[in-house]
Amino acid sequence: MTATDPVVNLQALIRCPSVTPAEGGALSALDAMLSPLGFKIDRVKASEAGTPDIENLYARLGGDGPHLMFAGHTDVVPVGDEAAWTHPPFAAEISKGELFGRGAVDMKGGIACFVAAVARHIEKNGPPKGSISFLITGDEEGPAINGTIKLLQWAAERGERWDACLVGEPTNPDHLGDMIKLGRRGSMSGKITVHGVQGHAAYPHLADNPVRGMLQLTHALMDPPFDGGTNDFQPSNLEVTTIDVGNPATNVIPAKASASFNIRFNDSWTVETLRAEILRRLDTAAKDGALRPGREPVKYDIVWADRPSHVFLTRNNGLIASLSSAIENVTGRSPALSTTGGTSDARFIKDYCPVVEFGLVGQTMHMVDERVAVSDLEMLTAIYETFIARWFANAGS
Repeated sequence: MTATDPVVNLQALIRCPSVTPAEGGALSALDAMLSPLGFKIDRVKASEAGTPDIENLYARLGGDGPHLMFAGHTDVVPVGDEAAWTHPPFAAEISKGELFGRGAVDMKGGIACFVAAVARHIEKNGPPKGSISFLITGDEEGPAINGTIKLLQWAAERGERWDACLVGEPTNPDHLGDMIKLGRRGSMSGKITVHGVQGHAAYPHLADNPVRGMLQLTHALMDPPFDGGTNDFQPSNLEVTTIDVGNPATNVIPAKASASFNIRFNDSWTVETLRAEILRRLDTAAKDGALRPGREPVKYDIVWADRPSHVFLTRNNGLIASLSSAIENVTGRSPALSTTGGTSDARFIKDYCPVVEFGLVGQTMHMVDERVAVSDLEMLTAIYETFIARWFANAGS
């Protein structure tokens, strides 16, 4: 395998059924692509109680000079109803100019293109004037506990240092070249429990219905808005995602009610200031409204979810300019610099080096018949190849 053809690379990766947490042969396929190019390969298994073991891959070419990392994941989400697929989800078949398969867009396609770009760069120019590494996890679509965050720690403990990172997630909404992600909003979750008194629905004076209090508290969380957005980020937004009383009986007032929420927040907030604001809202709503007129204020507990994601914004002009100019050179489009969307593993990488994200068009990710245009694979490879050359030229100047 020469690894210069992104279509062949992607077919090899898709044919590995690497549904989280299974490695499925995908890392072995990637090893087979990178080893002939001169990369030193390490397969790193990470574990933590209560979570599945995850196998990851770290590959490095070169020993000194500017160090560019490419990061991504070979794990994919489940296929859903396999019978609903036009082509088998792990067959990597091509039809009418599109390559079908789970992971085609998210994000084996990005990995296949970066491998092809590195292979072409080496074929034309020899090894880069510096170092290139691949940091590939099998846990991005899962709990994200035994993947990128632990692989970064493993590499850093062995002396690895990086000057910049490109994450190959699908960032483009409509056309290749639309958008670079140079930051992400933070994400934080929690669970509220309101305590009442269980009783018969026909005798409400003998009970306290926690649903009444829960409605007051959740309304206070969602209104008014937390902010109006900033120059670089959308407005912060909180959504209540579940409300549950665990009560199958229609004639019983429940003893408690619980609600989970998630907030995506911008750089107006830190985790600490946001938690303080949420508690202020809950305390005010609890004091202002009893479960029933004449009763005590609402009693609630809150539990914060582990590992909140912090907001970040990359301001490395050299990295952004190298990628933007490569995209414009190949596609003719000037990409928007965006912080929209959810979280990605860039939230871990930003603690080690400047990081941006750019990959394929994301319209079919996680869907039945996930697919990518073959022409987009060739175009993304050309973008990555141009970016590699320009980044090393700028980093060495």
